Amino acid sequence: MTHKRFIALTCAAALTATTALAANPDVGGAPMFENKTIVENAVNSADHTTLVAAVKAAGLVDTLNSDGPFTVFAPVNSAFAALPEGTVDTLLKPENKEMLQKVLTAHVVAGDWSAEQIAAAARKSSDGFYHFNAVSGDALSAQVKGGNVYIYDESGNAARVTISDVDQSNGVIHVVNSVLVPK
Repeated sequence: MTHKRFIALTCAAALTATTALAANPDVGGAPMFENKTIVENAVNSADHTTLVAAVKAAGLVDTLNSDGPFTVFAPVNSAFAALPEGTVDTLLKPENKEMLQKVLTAHVVAGDWSAEQIAAAARKSSDGFYHFNAVSGDALSAQVKGGNVYIYDESGNAARVTISDVDQSNGVIHVVNSVLVPK
């Protein structure tokens, strides 16, 4: 084998390995790697800086770095910005840690649910909604409308899945455009 052929094969193998690790869509301008945890990937997304700050303030980093599996409906920064003025600042205060934990865990479901699995469950139901519970204990519902998956909180607020099936080593992230608010 010539030296040039060996280098070409080595480069091709490295590119293939890198591509396999980055099979997920980019989120917030950053690659999401299937071999990293939910938190390890989320910290690199420019669209999730508020969520990451909230996860840290709530003391949920270790939980979301654990084996899981978890399905996370991850609101983007603009979703948090759309909340009433002062809401995020209030939630981030140490004395509101329990409420922040409840809000964040209202976006987490036990198990590894693909968007297609969620959509199929909604399509099979008699009312067009798949009803399930978040880790917080709050009720969530999923519906498919116009080819999009929507997640509803107990108050009927809808979050549209904008990027689905971002696989993680300990579950999956579905990026959503709104914050789900627990009762």
